Amino acid sequence: MSPNAEYFGSYRGRFAPSPSGPLHFGSLVAALASYLDAKAHHGQWLVRIEDIDTPRMIDGADSDILATLDAYGLHWDGTVVYQSQRHALYQDTLNTLNKLGLVYPCQCTRKEIKAMGGLYDNRCRNKSLPQSQNAIRIEQHFPITGFNDAIQGRVDIPPSLAHEDYIIRRRDGLFAYQLVVVVDDIEQGITHIVRGADLLEPTARQISLFNQLKQSVPFYSHVPLAVAKPGFKLSKQNHAPAINKTNPMPTLHAALRFLGQPVDSLENYDSSKALLQHAVQNYDFNRLPKVPEIQVRPTAEDSFEFIPVHR
Repeated sequence: MSPNAEYFGSYRGRFAPSPSGPLHFGSLVAALASYLDAKAHHGQWLVRIEDIDTPRMIDGADSDILATLDAYGLHWDGTVVYQSQRHALYQDTLNTLNKLGLVYPCQCTRKEIKAMGGLYDNRCRNKSLPQSQNAIRIEQHFPITGFNDAIQGRVDIPPSLAHEDYIIRRRDGLFAYQLVVVVDDIEQGITHIVRGADLLEPTARQISLFNQLKQSVPFYSHVPLAVAKPGFKLSKQNHAPAINKTNPMPTLHAALRFLGQPVDSLENYDSSKALLQHAVQNYDFNRLPKVPEIQVRPTAEDSFEFIPVHR
C-alpha cells in the first residue's frame, strides 16, 4: 500500500497524457501505476487530456489514447477533461496573479537566455513591457530547492533553477504547462500524483505554485522511466511503438512486472480484467522500483527483459 494510507477513501488520482501520439509501453507504465495506486485505496482515477500545446497535438490521438486505456481495462471515473476547453479557468488564475502583482511580461528570447548560461536571471521584473507582445513570468517567492518523493526519495533542485521566475503564458499566447497542470489539479481536487520520473524536476515548480496559490500540495510518487537505453526514454518523440490494443494481456502483464508487482504466469489469467483485479488486490507500493530508469529490452513478441539503471 501507499504510505499515504490516511487518505484512504478520499483519494483522487489522475493520468494526464498529451495527445501527441499513441500510448507506448512507457506511458502504459505511468497509467497503470497511477490506476493501481488509486484503486488499491478505493479512490477515484481521473483522465485528463493535456492538449494545451496545440502545435504538438495530432488529430485523433486523444480518441486513440482513450480507446487504448479502455482496451487495457483502465477505466476512468467521471468525465474526461480537455485542457483546450479550460482557457477561461487558466485566464482567471492569471488575472488573479496579475492583480496581486506576482506576474510580469518578459521579452527575452531563447538565444538571450542561453547567453545568460541557460537560466533566466529575472532581468525583466522591473521593466514596463506590454503583456500582449511578450511571455508572462511569475515572480518566484516560494523557491523549492528540494522535496521528498514517495518513491525516489530526496530530490534536490539547483538553487539557481529554484529561484528562476518561470513562464506561465508563452509569447504565442498559449498557457504554459507549469500553470495549467497546477490549476487543473487544484480544480479537480487531485490528492495524489503518480507519474514518470522525467517530471521530477518540474515538480519543484509545481509545488512552489501550489504554495503561491495557497493550496494544499498533492502527494507525489514518481515511477521509473522506461528507457530504450540509459538516458533515452521511450516516448512519442522518439517514435516508441504503440502498444497492442487487440491483444493487451502480454503487455499489461509486462508492465506489472516492470512495476515490481506480484503476478503469476500469464497463462494463469483468462482476461485483462482478471489480471487487473489480481493486481489491485495484491498491489504493493513498497515493491515499486526505487530507480529513475529501467531499460526495456524486447526478448520476443510482447515479451521484455527489464534492467534497472542506477545513477
